[in-house]
Amino acid sequence: LVRDERVAMITFTGSSAVGKHIRAVAGYKRVTLELGNNSPLIVEADADLERAVLRVVAGGYYAVGQACIAVQRIYAHRSIYEEFARRLAEQVGTLRTGDPRDAATDISTLNSEQATRRVMAVLRDAQQQGAHLLVGGELLPDGCITPAVVLGVTPSMLICQAELFGPAVAIAPYDTLDEAIELANSTPYGLQAGIFTSNLQAAFYAAERLDFGGVHINEVSSYRADHMPYGGVKASGMGREGPRYAIAEMSETKIIIITV
Repeated sequence: LVRDERVAMITFTGSSAVGKHIRAVAGYKRVTLELGNNSPLIVEADADLERAVLRVVAGGYYAVGQACIAVQRIYAHRSIYEEFARRLAEQVGTLRTGDPRDAATDISTLNSEQATRRVMAVLRDAQQQGAHLLVGGELLPDGCITPAVVLGVTPSMLICQAELFGPAVAIAPYDTLDEAIELANSTPYGLQAGIFTSNLQAAFYAAERLDFGGVHINEVSSYRADHMPYGGVKASGMGREGPRYAIAEMSETKIIIITV
């Protein structure tokens, strides 16, 4: 299908590896790719911590974390790092695992046993390199993974580099906003990111320097509306979705000149 000359454009949502292959064999076709991500969130010292925590719980664990824009990495200013981690762990600890058909269930199983093994391997990798689980990370007999908060992570760990697609977020401290931006940018991905701060100047400073297709101020990376130009950079893809922008991606600009 990708090589068929009758097909004028390919649009694909999926893994970065498959997207890269499609781009390599598509030839002259237009290609729009919405691929993987490892979404970061920066929490400044002046942030509304209560709101930030509640939004991370909503944006990091929805769909059991199986979303390319689910929050995965959090960089919290060192002055509020411990308090933020404690508050987040308290909230995450209240999430209930169980049958997805039960309305009381917050966290259910992942979409396959293979996905479960992969997520558990990423959590083990972090622990083996010195990180620790503040809460969660246990594989239950029913196949659910208890929602986890991972502390003491470093940029080299899989949880900070790969797309997790599971119910866990990692937290690390930082001292300066420039350091946080550098950490946020330190993966192959660039779909969406977020920052919580009460300083609008700092927010725009970060937004201009974060190498992502979308940056949310005082909101998590998982927010999306159809009218937005949604898409990423680097290994997160190319092109933009959203009705208006998708139509533009699927259109050719033609100039018609009349000489009289």
